[in-house]
Amino acid sequence: MIELTTVMDSNIKTNPLIDNLPPHLKQFIKPQNYDDYSPINQAVWRYVMRKNVSYLSTIAHDSYLKGLEMTGISIDDVPSMYGMNRILKNIGWAAVAVDGFIPPNAFMEFQAFKVLVIASDIRQLENIEYTPAPDIIHEAAGHAPIIANPDYAEYLRRFGEIGSKAILSSHDNDMYEAVRKLSILKEAASSSDEEIKDAEDLVNALQNKKVPLSEMAKIRNLHWWTVEYGLIGSLENPKIYGAGLLSSIGESKWCMTDNVKKKRYSIDAAEQEFDITKPQPQLYVTPDFAYLMQVLEEFSNTMALRKGGFRGLQKLIDSKKIGAIELNTGLQISGVFTEMITDEDNRVVFFKTEGPTALANREKELIGLGIEANPNGFSSPIGKLKGISLAIEDMGPRDLKAYNFYDGKRIAFEYESGIIVEGLNITGIRNIYGKLILIEFEDCTVTYKDRVLFSPEDGIFRLAVGSTIVSAFAGSADYRSYNNLYHVSLTETKKIEKSAAVLELERLYSEIKILRTQNSISTRTIKRVFNTLKENYPLEWLLLIELYELLYKTEETALKTSIITHLETIKLAKPKVAHLIEDGLALIN
Repeated sequence: MIELTTVMDSNIKTNPLIDNLPPHLKQFIKPQNYDDYSPINQAVWRYVMRKNVSYLSTIAHDSYLKGLEMTGISIDDVPSMYGMNRILKNIGWAAVAVDGFIPPNAFMEFQAFKVLVIASDIRQLENIEYTPAPDIIHEAAGHAPIIANPDYAEYLRRFGEIGSKAILSSHDNDMYEAVRKLSILKEAASSSDEEIKDAEDLVNALQNKKVPLSEMAKIRNLHWWTVEYGLIGSLENPKIYGAGLLSSIGESKWCMTDNVKKKRYSIDAAEQEFDITKPQPQLYVTPDFAYLMQVLEEFSNTMALRKGGFRGLQKLIDSKKIGAIELNTGLQISGVFTEMITDEDNRVVFFKTEGPTALANREKELIGLGIEANPNGFSSPIGKLKGISLAIEDMGPRDLKAYNFYDGKRIAFEYESGIIVEGLNITGIRNIYGKLILIEFEDCTVTYKDRVLFSPEDGIFRLAVGSTIVSAFAGSADYRSYNNLYHVSLTETKKIEKSAAVLELERLYSEIKILRTQNSISTRTIKRVFNTLKENYPLEWLLLIELYELLYKTEETALKTSIITHLETIKLAKPKVAHLIEDGLALIN
């Protein structure tokens, strides 16, 4: 049996990667509150970790056991986030605690900053094999160890970088909220069967909706079939590296049987949806971690991030969330896009945002042109000018003067689309190459056919210089432009008052943990705890396993036999835990 230990440090150990996170991500970080982990929580962690290390040592990727040591994760104790950060810092990563599921773009962006997001709650004993809720077993024992592999760590970072730019649909938003609610209800002891069923029905209804997969849905599928449920090696003899499998003592066994179809990993996995409430009927096998990066880059070439155009802008409009476009001049506009006008060839000739909008170039906000300068939105025509072969962005100083594009002059010009701009040219803003990317006008009117797109009463008109949209992506071009880029869910994790019976049971677990920690055996204490369990908690099996473990090498044959006999009774009364009891005893034997 492999034993790993870590020092629990009560002093907070920070990590520069966390300190440098933008405010819109820091809002999701919660304190771990280590003292909230009950003795039962600690026993659940220990059982799962002992079982996993024993079993996974033969079927997990080689990086797993090495990673446990490198990331400071203990078999016996729930890891302290502060201790993990002290060690993760050495491999260039960090970890933060969050409250359950967070918005998918935020989750991905944390990864892009090389910060591991860890849901600090832990599953109930009833869900010891698997839970749909993210918990510290899944995150710390599943994700963290594999990050110690440099190739995989770079894949995870790059995945976060690309995934955070994937555009969501309104269906994705609904799905996120429904899954978050279901996961919270399933892990809350106070939840009624009716509440859980209603939440499951909603998730199933959304999953069964036949809607086109958004970019985020597709990249979420890739994430699921690699980071969460990935296998590596050959189809005939794969190894586990996905965190969902590494942290599930049930599915890690199930996935190795012939009941689960093994498929070669490819970009096709982006179209394969999944059900978080059921074991997976198929899994994907990558030959190595480098191949994961190859498929990721292949997929990124299909995204609006790389393709732009009217389809990319339409995705942003449909998402109803903050997104950004980049023009061929390098000008980047970030905001909630609400409208576009296209020509007969589906080229965007006008776009509009509403609410706070920021302008940037090369991912840096233009000075004085953040959301304070555009609090009510931004709009502009783009394209080529009518009767002029030279695009504005390609005009040199002499060309600009010839066409009256210089400061302090009134000017009127028409685009090929028919949009007309007329106003007083105030100034122009150029990129680092000296080319115009923005022109400001006073007393300006912008019209299209019979419609006024902008009038002098709207204030200063800022014309985006450019002819095409080369990129469209979720979020802001400069992450510093918005302090509240992502919506924080109103569905919060439930905290309940513990009953007297639960508190008594926790005290019993604590007594046994103390004996084990002190490496001492008190037959009197063990007998008293055993009798209390039989009388007050007749179906409590995990603590009985721990009692038997303490007695295993002693001569207390009668007491050991009594414990085994009672465990057999529990197996008959509660068949669903029979294999868990057998596995626990096998670990001891």
